[in-house]
Amino acid sequence: MSQRKIPRKWLFFVPLAVGIAVFVLLTRQSAPPEQLEVDAPARVVRYIEAPATTVIPRTLGYGRARPVRVWEAVAEVNGRIIEIHPRLRKGSLIGKDELLLRIDPTEYELAVSQVQADILSTRAQLSEMRVKEANTRASLAIEEESLALREAEVARKSELAQKRTLSASDFEQEQRNLLGQRQQVQAQKNALNLLPAERELLEAQLARFQAQLDSVKLDLTRTEIRLPFRARISEVNIEQAQYVREGSVLAKADAIDKAEVEAQIPIARMRALLRSDRTLDFNRLDPGRLTEQLGIDARIWLRDPSGDVLWQGQFRRMSDTLDPDTRTVGVIIEVDEPYANVRPGERPPLVKGLFVEVDLRGQPRKGQLVVPRHALHDGRVYLLEDGRLVIRPVDVQTVQPEYAVIASGIEPGAPVIVSDLVPAIDGMRLEGQPDPEAMERLIAEAEALD
Repeated sequence: MSQRKIPRKWLFFVPLAVGIAVFVLLTRQSAPPEQLEVDAPARVVRYIEAPATTVIPRTLGYGRARPVRVWEAVAEVNGRIIEIHPRLRKGSLIGKDELLLRIDPTEYELAVSQVQADILSTRAQLSEMRVKEANTRASLAIEEESLALREAEVARKSELAQKRTLSASDFEQEQRNLLGQRQQVQAQKNALNLLPAERELLEAQLARFQAQLDSVKLDLTRTEIRLPFRARISEVNIEQAQYVREGSVLAKADAIDKAEVEAQIPIARMRALLRSDRTLDFNRLDPGRLTEQLGIDARIWLRDPSGDVLWQGQFRRMSDTLDPDTRTVGVIIEVDEPYANVRPGERPPLVKGLFVEVDLRGQPRKGQLVVPRHALHDGRVYLLEDGRLVIRPVDVQTVQPEYAVIASGIEPGAPVIVSDLVPAIDGMRLEGQPDPEAMERLIAEAEALD
């Protein structure tokens, strides 16, 4: 009897079935795996205790120095240059009232002489007028006496004519003589009446000649050009014996008693600088005392690898317009005596065109809570409390380049983290280390210590 053979395809499923059975048996009898809670290691961070200190708002700007006053020597008369100052060259320093150049005065001296002669002639005519008036008045008196005699003679002959002892023709002749005498008197009166008008005409002519004399004398003084203040020559456009015309710019000079710098300051920083509890009326501010009234201290720095140079400045005014593209406002700082205390090789003068830094500082504000600028994260600060990270929103009052003034949200002494913490997860474990150097830098920046 032959045995029945098992098909070979079923031999594959036998081990698979045995494996499944063993797995089910083991899973039913074994306990679930033990789960252990593993805490991440604490990260080391630096922190400071947020100080309440005196804050001096500060902002920086940059600009170029320029003279406060620029003077142009403009020819006010025509003529040929006959004299030039020996140091009239670009860059030279020339003192106040020194003669820069002289234009040939001959033409104007002749004009003065001619007008003076006209004045003498007119004054002589006025003197003659006074004599003529006196003579006319004397003649009038004589003619009036003669008229009185004629009138008496006519009255006498009128009586004779009535008595028929005088012919009518003789009486008529006497009347004609009386009329002739009256005409002589009237002629003298007419001449006397015309004298005031003639005198006024001569006096007006004299006044006109006197004005001409003043004008030609002024032109004569304009042949000399002098510096109105001590200055540095910036441009020269003339040469010896050159003919110049009225209105020509002969030279330019920059005053050296004062210099100014216009710097562009962001509007937000300017607002922080001027922040005050007082109400100011800019219509009533004294332009000469803006530094005192606004409480702004201004300093000009020349930053140089060989050594910084400082000039004390005064806040004078703001520019007339704001720059809408850069959102900045121009401030103008003035420096007295920019050429004083010069030490060759160490301290240069504040010359025109020098690129400098403008350091503006506002009034001190006491008891301000400050944190480093980089410790502020989108209106929040990171605090270290009980070894954990606490993310706290705050209200920011003022933001400066190196620090921020906190209005509310944290209290003085709060442990503010100053390390870069990425990622920052609220509640994560931290190990804090005080950072005294960061605290010193923060206080130095807040109090604007150099």
